[in-house]
Amino acid sequence: MEHNEANDAFLVKSYIDGNEYSLSILINRHQHRIYSFIFSKVFDKDIAEDIFQDTFIKVIRTLKRGKYNEEGKFLPWVMRIAHNLVIDHFRKNKRMPKFENSGDFNIFSVLSDTELNAEKRIIKDQIESDVKELIKELPEDQLEVLVMRIYKDMSFKEISERTGVSINTALGRMRYALINLRKVIDKHNLQLTN
Repeated sequence: MEHNEANDAFLVKSYIDGNEYSLSILINRHQHRIYSFIFSKVFDKDIAEDIFQDTFIKVIRTLKRGKYNEEGKFLPWVMRIAHNLVIDHFRKNKRMPKFENSGDFNIFSVLSDTELNAEKRIIKDQIESDVKELIKELPEDQLEVLVMRIYKDMSFKEISERTGVSINTALGRMRYALINLRKVIDKHNLQLTN
């Protein structure tokens, strides 16, 4: 089989077995698609080049450690690495203000923003995922009210009826859920980006 026509899986194995040239074939084969993907998210040539290089540094490290097991799916695997590095870039550089305990800021307003470009969509999806993990740390009664209110869009009257507590108790649990969510976010030293 001619080296340039070799499929990705063969080239990955060849590189792992010590043939450095195999990696340059892989990079040349896929660089335009990967770079274009990164650039379409960051819209900055220098940043795109940095993330592109970081992507392949991560690819090389993973291959050298023998941690690659995406048989025949090299390009989607590299695209996932690039995607994660793009998210990391936005987290580092486009931060939302840290939570202030003014009570006015509501993380869930970020999640309901419908006018999103691709970059903000990626960030919103990551925030949603982070928030879903964070709320698991809330006390059960607060978690229950928060999920009913935010994710199921139930009124406090409906929550009161469903949980068998007064409307004031449901409101109080929601208030404490948001206060405790701020504490959890601070504890994890998270910056939720928008």
